[in-house]
Amino acid sequence: MSDVPSHFRMMHTMIRVFDLNASIKFYTEMLGMKLLRKEDFPDGKFTLAFVGYGPEKTNTVVELTHNWGLAAPYEIGTGFGHLALGVNGIYAVCEALEKRGVKIPRKPGPMKHGTTHIAFVEDPDGYRIELIGLDAAR
Repeated sequence: MSDVPSHFRMMHTMIRVFDLNASIKFYTEMLGMKLLRKEDFPDGKFTLAFVGYGPEKTNTVVELTHNWGLAAPYEIGTGFGHLALGVNGIYAVCEALEKRGVKIPRKPGPMKHGTTHIAFVEDPDGYRIELIGLDAAR
């Protein structure tokens, strides 16, 4: 896989937030990012908001995840979610990674409450990296 970099693109970093409106205000008003999109997932009881300095197609952004009904703020240690990498041919890439011994706790397939094809792999320390299919190819 000497050509690995050509398959991947850094897409976003996800953090869990307690007060979504306060977080959006901080990233947009304090750090100068723009709210790029925001979507509620009622069946999953969460909201995703994406903020960044430019369009998601060409820039790495921050995904703010707000899980509904949380009674207290997250501890910093539990607030980190994952890194995300965009990849063409997610099924083939996961197959190749698995053959090389990479743990894939979430095999590629459509995300819950959506249609985007995703997978999660783990690095040697157990940190999860989300792979997001940039194409629909199996």
